[in-house]
Amino acid sequence: MNLRHSKRNIHGILLLDKRLGISSNRALQEVKRLFNANKAGHTGSLDPLATGLLPLCFGAATKVSGMMLDDNKRYQVIIQLGIKTDTGDLEGSVIETRPVPEFSVEYIKTILEKFTGAIDQIPPMYSALKQNGKKLYELAREGKTVERLARHITIFELKLLAVQKDSLELEVYCSKGTYIRSLAEDIGQELACGATVKELRRLQAGQFHIRQALSLEQLRELDEQQLLAALIAVDTPLQNLPAVHLNDQQAASTKQGQSINLAENLLGPVRIYHAAEFLGLGEMRLDGKLAPKKLFNLND
Repeated sequence: MNLRHSKRNIHGILLLDKRLGISSNRALQEVKRLFNANKAGHTGSLDPLATGLLPLCFGAATKVSGMMLDDNKRYQVIIQLGIKTDTGDLEGSVIETRPVPEFSVEYIKTILEKFTGAIDQIPPMYSALKQNGKKLYELAREGKTVERLARHITIFELKLLAVQKDSLELEVYCSKGTYIRSLAEDIGQELACGATVKELRRLQAGQFHIRQALSLEQLRELDEQQLLAALIAVDTPLQNLPAVHLNDQQAASTKQGQSINLAENLLGPVRIYHAAEFLGLGEMRLDGKLAPKKLFNLND
């Protein structure tokens, strides 16, 4: 059901289990309408072919969405062997087919080891990265291919879950900036038969897991109070930062954007609280002062 109020200022993070076949932006707009929220954004797009965990940020939580983009991710992917497509997944057009030899599990694991750890990866043409002010996928749709610089990424874990005659099922735990479509193509290249992504599901983003996520259908079954209760606190993704607690006078100065003297043996980014209220982010400097950097108003 829809919240009874029109265009509410809602603050928090909703963990959505995105369904197959829609863009991340469409998924965001559907949930935004359900909450009648004024402001919302998502963190880290999922392709229409992909399903799974998509954190949605509402209100003040949009201020931390950029930090969430840096989170490591975990995926479950089925790679189709024997074909290459122009997009790196089955949504694209097939550009090459090859026979698939019979691989042993041991040989496949040997190949996967080559992609575990710190590696260089060339982003796919069908990506939102920009070159000379234009997104790569826009160039790709014009039939153009341009040279892309390799990027440094880390594959922390690459597990073989299942082997079929013409497909592999993998679990991938990787750093930000990793393209699973490129990984699939590179594995296919090493196997000398080509490969593309058949199915992709995001299981984890940072500290958040798919077990915590709700589908749009589940959200539609909730009443207003239950919908609001499904939101995660704005400061949840920031728990790795130390917290400082201010008194009334300190909080008043900080809310005015003023730096204050604070007897804390800390240096660098911190979370700022007044009583139980999360005020925002600041930085402890060498001179012992707390400088507010990003203040939140969760009462609007």
